[in-house]
Amino acid sequence: MGSGLLFAPGAIAIPQPLASIHTYQEQPGQTTFRSKQSLRDRSDRSWQVILFKRYQAQDVQGLYLRLIGFPGMVSVKQKQPITIATGASAQWQAKAELDPQTPELPEYAAQYNVAQAISEITGDIPLQINIPLGDGTAAQLVVPPFAVHEWRDLNAQSPG
Repeated sequence: MGSGLLFAPGAIAIPQPLASIHTYQEQPGQTTFRSKQSLRDRSDRSWQVILFKRYQAQDVQGLYLRLIGFPGMVSVKQKQPITIATGASAQWQAKAELDPQTPELPEYAAQYNVAQAISEITGDIPLQINIPLGDGTAAQLVVPPFAVHEWRDLNAQSPG
């Protein structure tokens, strides 16, 4: 006699990724909202992908995307812009730009001003980010819909 498991409809719930927007009071009057994801590019290299928005009092200092590759595996062309695309329908260039509190980053990391791109994304759809590398190639990251949703939520955050 065999045994089997029976499940009532709706009994199995697939957990959704939890939102990971964190709020920091880095110094008096300064608030930073941050989203951090670990993603793999199309060559299976691991990247830390950090979107952050910093306020000084009620004034936005910027919305930045910091991309950090694995040390020794990649060298990022830090002065080159990245391309953010939704497939064939929309595309943005994001300029390399450090926030006022970051004097420099190691060769395997870069940071970009993504305020325009994030504000113009209207749905939770996958994004492709092309990151220019020091060897003349580009790393291609796919940002999943749940992360895009989180980025859009983060962009809507404000202190108070």
